[in-house]
Amino acid sequence: MHITITGNLGSGKSTICKILEDKYGFEIYSTGKVQRELARQMNMTTLEMNQLMCSDHKYDNMIDDTTARISRENPDKNIIFDSRLAWHFVEKSFKVFLSVDLNIAAERVLKDNRGKEEQYSSVEEAKEKLFQRAQTENLRYKDIYNLDYFNFSNYNLVVESTYASPELIASVIMKEAKDYYGLVADNHGDMVKVSRILLSPKSLYKEEVNKEEANTLKSKIVEYEKIKGLPDVRIAAQKDGDNYQVLSGMNEVKAAKEADVPFLLTALDIH
Repeated sequence: MHITITGNLGSGKSTICKILEDKYGFEIYSTGKVQRELARQMNMTTLEMNQLMCSDHKYDNMIDDTTARISRENPDKNIIFDSRLAWHFVEKSFKVFLSVDLNIAAERVLKDNRGKEEQYSSVEEAKEKLFQRAQTENLRYKDIYNLDYFNFSNYNLVVESTYASPELIASVIMKEAKDYYGLVADNHGDMVKVSRILLSPKSLYKEEVNKEEANTLKSKIVEYEKIKGLPDVRIAAQKDGDNYQVLSGMNEVKAAKEADVPFLLTALDIH
């Protein structure tokens, strides 16, 4: 399997990729690793490579080409591509996007030691700069590649990492990837378009479920508590900024939240 993982800044991509490597035997190719390989081919240091990339976009294209080549030349390897745009350039992959609430992302990057290039004095500063960086990168991708990075329809699986552990998310990605590649095998090797969005009930409904509502939903809550994995329900929501408006299935969302269900399969309209 080839799995490409991208997502919001602070969504835990590197941590989850490392779990997939350690637990499931995948080999990781990050953008940095591809960049170092390209630098070696050009007999340059990575610093020299970085300096060239700032002045000429053709080196971005060379890295993208190298990513695609690695995928083509290793069809029998299990590879994780940890990269902003590998989902677009790897010819055949299971495409994963990790989403996260901006407030949680800011808290995470503030705690991380990411070097002097990514230092913040407060959560608010981290939040502002993460937002600005995401917007800048998205504009850059549209300008260079004509891609809408945050359009969830680009991906086979969108998983929210705001409240779930990296270990759980890694196991979900593996299950979904195996199911997907099973469909590919049934389709005689042709990639198929399957988009699934898994969001946390805690993000879909941020208020507390009151006692009266919990009593009304008691049987559904007990049912959800017994389920290992996703409940067999699909709810609809609309996203506006960092908030969600549930369009259908509010009782299911509340019951799932009370039962501590990590994800719900969500049909999502983005505005």
